[in-house]
Amino acid sequence: MKYRRHFAPTDRAWELERISALIADIDRVVRILDSDIALEKEKARLLMCFEPVLPPLATALIARRDKLKETIAALERRIIDLQEANGSPERNRESLAE
Repeated sequence: MKYRRHFAPTDRAWELERISALIADIDRVVRILDSDIALEKEKARLLMCFEPVLPPLATALIARRDKLKETIAALERRIIDLQEANGSPERNRESLAE
């Protein structure tokens, strides 16, 4: 009986599914961060009318959001690479456009 290693999936379809789910999760976190950033900016506008400086929390949230967007871009490139290895580059562009 062959056992599958949990840390090295060999099935590309499984890997594509997992990466797509991860992208969806990270995208949800990015949207939450966007709303938190907007809230912090609004609070800063109310509290610091004369100083247009972002609060440290908003700055940290923006940095985290930007890193997550970079991660999403890297994962999308990985999906494209996997799909091209399967021989279907046209299907890749269509699925990413949805």
